[in-house]
Amino acid sequence: MQYPLGEHERDRITSRTGKKLDELSLDEVRKGHVAPDDIKISAEMLRAQGEVADQAGNAPMKKNFERAAELTNVPDDVILRMYNKLRPNRATKTELARMAEELLEKYQAPNCAKLVLEAAEVYEKRGILLPDKK
Repeated sequence: MQYPLGEHERDRITSRTGKKLDELSLDEVRKGHVAPDDIKISAEMLRAQGEVADQAGNAPMKKNFERAAELTNVPDDVILRMYNKLRPNRATKTELARMAEELLEKYQAPNCAKLVLEAAEVYEKRGILLPDKK
């Protein structure tokens, strides 16, 4: 893989629905041939970006792309709910644990689940979790 993918790997770039990059033009949009899901990035492309980052010696960026690839299978409303719960003082430790469980079991997103659990631990140490109801 050579970065930027759009210049060096253009024929391999596909959307989440499998459309090639050349099929995603303004002209195709005007003709009604491009739907909203056609412009969403695929997990495969995010993983490819992660490989590029890894080859450049940026392992943390690779992890970010791996988590992003996992999130392609998570509905937008769940991602927004997760984002809101990860804000300071917006969730209990139990709620974050349930969110991690949902990510792992329902959406097969182990890296994202791990990140949520790590956040819960850090938030607990910093005192920025809501108290669990008893």
